[in-house]
Amino acid sequence: MPYRLLSPYLALGLATVTLAGCSKEQSQQQAAPAPMVAVVTIKGEQLPNIIELPGRIEAVRTAEVRARINGIVQRRLYKEGTDVGEGAPLFQIDPSQYRAQVQQGQAALQRALAARANAASVVARYKPLVADRSVSGQENDAAVSELRQAEAQVAEARAALAQNQLELSYTTIRAPIAGRVGRAEVTEGALVSSGEATLMTRVNQMAPLYAVFTESNSAILDLIEQVRSGQLKIASLNAVEVHLVLDNGSDYGSPGKLDFTDQSVDPQTGTQTIRAVFPNPSRLLTPGQFVRGRLQVGTVGGSVAVPERAIQFQGEQASVIVVGDGDVVAARPVQLGAQVKGRWIIRSGLKTGERVVVDGWQKVRPGQKVRIQGAPKAQPAAPAAGR
Repeated sequence: MPYRLLSPYLALGLATVTLAGCSKEQSQQQAAPAPMVAVVTIKGEQLPNIIELPGRIEAVRTAEVRARINGIVQRRLYKEGTDVGEGAPLFQIDPSQYRAQVQQGQAALQRALAARANAASVVARYKPLVADRSVSGQENDAAVSELRQAEAQVAEARAALAQNQLELSYTTIRAPIAGRVGRAEVTEGALVSSGEATLMTRVNQMAPLYAVFTESNSAILDLIEQVRSGQLKIASLNAVEVHLVLDNGSDYGSPGKLDFTDQSVDPQTGTQTIRAVFPNPSRLLTPGQFVRGRLQVGTVGGSVAVPERAIQFQGEQASVIVVGDGDVVAARPVQLGAQVKGRWIIRSGLKTGERVVVDGWQKVRPGQKVRIQGAPKAQPAAPAAGR
C-alpha cells in the first residue's frame, strides 16, 4: 500500500492508543480513595484568659555598698559574683588612722574620768565643812559646779570614743543584706571618700525575685469591662498565676503570683506597671533579664481551642483545614491566642460545631473530599426479599 494511504491509518491508531491510555489514567485517578484524616469537633469551653506581656526581672532588694569613711582600700575580701550573707566582709580600708583616733579617745576619756574623780572628792570633803561654816557656801557651790562639768566632760569623751570606734568599724566594709555580690567598682590602692559616697559594689537579693511588666491602660480598662459584664471571671487578683518564658524561648518551671498593680498611669507611655513575685531556688533568674510573662487572668466562657498540631503557619499567618459539607476540606485563616496545655486558643476564625483536621492535613488540598478517621462506614443495602 502506498505511503500516503498508510499515514491516515497510522495516525488513527496512535490517537486510539492515546485515548485509551488517558481513559485508563482517569479511571485510576477516579478509583483512588479519598485521603483519611483525623478531625476534632470544636466545642465551646471555659478556658483560661491568658495575657502575654514583655517584662524584666528585678531584685526584691538591691543595696549599693558605698564608702562611709575616707581612706585607702587595702584588700577585697570577697569573690565577685558569689552569694554572701548579711554582714559578710567585702573590703578592708586602711584602719591605722582610725585606730590612733580610738586610742586618743580612750586617753581623753581617762583624763575626764580622773578630773571627775578629783571634783567628786572635793565635793565630798566640803560637805561636812559647810555645816559648821568652815567652808563658805560659795566655795561649796563652785566645787559642785566643777563636779558637774567633769561629769559632762566624761560623757563627751565617751561619745567621742564611741564615734571613733564606729569609724574604725567602717574600715571593714560589710554586706548590708544577704544576696549575690557584684563586681568590685574599686581596686586595692584606690582612695574612697565618705563625702562623695564612693560606690564600691552592689548586692542583689536573688530569691525571691520580681518580674515587672507594663500593660496599656486601654487594655486594663477592657479587662475591667469584661469582668463587670460577667464575660470574664476572676476569683482574686492575688490568685492570678504568672508563667515566664525566658529569652531563649524555654519555659521557667516555677510559676509566680501577681502581687502589685500600680494605680497610676505613666503619662508618657499610657501604661501601668504590673508586678509578680517568683521563687528562684536554682538562681536561673537574674536582675535585668528580659522575659515574657503569661498571666492567667480568670477564665472566659464559650472559648474555643484546637490542638497545636492542627495549626499551619505561613509566615505569621496561621490557618487550619476545616471539613465542610460532603466531607470536603477548605483552608481557614485563624487568629491565635495563647498556648495552654498543648492547645492554641482561637480568638477568631472558628465557631462551635465545626470540624478541624488535626492529623493528615499535609496530604489534602482545599476542595478535596476526605474520609474521616473513626467515622462509621456506609452499610451495603440489604437484598430484596424473594431474591
